[in-house]
Amino acid sequence: MRVLITGGAGFIGSAVIKHLHEKHEIFVIDNLSFGTRGFIDQIEDDHFFENDIRDRDLMFDLINRIQPETVVHLAAIHFIPYCNEHPFMSSDINITGTMNILDACKAAGSVKKALFASTAAVYPIYDEAVTENHATGPLDVYGLSKLTGERLCNEFNLSSNIPVIICRFFNAFGPNETNPHLIPEIQDQVNSGKRTIQLGNLDPKRDFIHTYDMARAMELLLEAEIQGVETFNLGRGIEYSVREIVESFERQLGEKITIEVDPKRVRKTDRMHLLADVNKLKSFTGWNPEWSIDDGVKTLIEK
Repeated sequence: MRVLITGGAGFIGSAVIKHLHEKHEIFVIDNLSFGTRGFIDQIEDDHFFENDIRDRDLMFDLINRIQPETVVHLAAIHFIPYCNEHPFMSSDINITGTMNILDACKAAGSVKKALFASTAAVYPIYDEAVTENHATGPLDVYGLSKLTGERLCNEFNLSSNIPVIICRFFNAFGPNETNPHLIPEIQDQVNSGKRTIQLGNLDPKRDFIHTYDMARAMELLLEAEIQGVETFNLGRGIEYSVREIVESFERQLGEKITIEVDPKRVRKTDRMHLLADVNKLKSFTGWNPEWSIDDGVKTLIEK
């Protein structure tokens, strides 16, 4: 199968390629604003295109030349503080770029299935695990831009009859992280030798899922029979507080870590819970997560 992955040189894209490249012919479009070419050195240069998804004419030309059967659209600005600081640029990439990719897929005539990377940030604040049927209500620019992308996917399916998988990603962690999220922040400080680390909000709980588990779930979804548009939560189904993540690092190090709250890192507004109900994904594909927090953290520590 000829698979095109936008944003393939990034954090999640590199994990997806690790799982797919031996089975399928992979093409990548990535402008390397956040991704790194070295993350995907298994992709030959003639299958890699360093281009921006906002260039509509070029996207039409590239996708027409590649003639992919499957398109995995990961390219986006997804670090929430950055999106809030750069709302127009992030919206342009996440909305206009998505529109360009979908329209080019429709015009190419070869695409039989598309997967769109959405986010748990489309949900408002809930204290319980959220299902795909929970009402959406983004709290920030990033969530709003991704919910708009979901709407575009629905319109794309209606006009093209091409099936679309929408994956709402929860909190990913693993190798090749390119944004200063919680786990890479702890990782960087610990690997630099610090045992007193500075963090922001300590009480919120998040559903952390390893990118290898995410990639395997996406692979199973791409292999499944999909009709119309199907939306799936992609998390692990377990909540962890910041303190519990730090405790995992302590277990892997065999050392005590002291936390200091850095006022500059504290988010003024932050939801206390974000937990995925992944029963739909499991029942649809038979997928189960394999990487625990401790297994993942162990691979991130330099000893």
